[in-house]
Amino acid sequence: MKPLENCKLYTFVDTAYLNGRAPETIAQQLCDGGSDLIQLRAKRSSPDEICRMAEAIVPITKRAGVRLVVNDYPDIACEVGAEFCHLGQEDFFDAGHKHVRELKITSETPSASTLQPFNASTPFLQIGLSSHAPEQAQRAIEAGADYIAVGPVYATGTKPGRKPVTLEYVRWAAQNVKAPWFAIGGINLENLDDVLAAGAGGICVVSAILNALDVAGACRKFREKLESVASG
Repeated sequence: MKPLENCKLYTFVDTAYLNGRAPETIAQQLCDGGSDLIQLRAKRSSPDEICRMAEAIVPITKRAGVRLVVNDYPDIACEVGAEFCHLGQEDFFDAGHKHVRELKITSETPSASTLQPFNASTPFLQIGLSSHAPEQAQRAIEAGADYIAVGPVYATGTKPGRKPVTLEYVRWAAQNVKAPWFAIGGINLENLDDVLAAGAGGICVVSAILNALDVAGACRKFREKLESVASG
């Protein structure tokens, strides 16, 4: 797998956009299209359902050398062998957590329902945190987040009611955030040049890929654009 700082294309298996398609089918297409990370996001599913979906996706991502991110549930991520869990600010800080080491579950944890003390000598679950403003980004970095999401850059149906942070926040992140970060929210092929020009090195894409008839092909178009900017 690529080092996280070299990962550019972060995609999603979001159950709100599956339209009857199997999660594992979409995961395979995302891998075929060149995704570096894939997040399983299933806001309306039960933990048991999410666990079953993750179990079906993990062999696909591991075979492709792609990191799997489980949204909201660090215990499930550990249980199925995913590399990451992603949490919102409210899921992390409002739950009383101060540092991600509190959620670092080792791969040798006998029971995923029991959070184990962080042990740097063993493989561990990595944690990504959302951010919607500079102060939230700083707070996430101070909490030891392995990466942060910066957005939503544009209005997006995945976060209805959330005010866009605009490209100004992307520019701020480009100048101030040293940890890996990904711009997210309403990003498509039409506005991608603007997002990259603002300084984003990595992007998260949801609907612009999942709504495409050819998911793998849509991924490749984003991948090609990202690589052309990186090489140019």
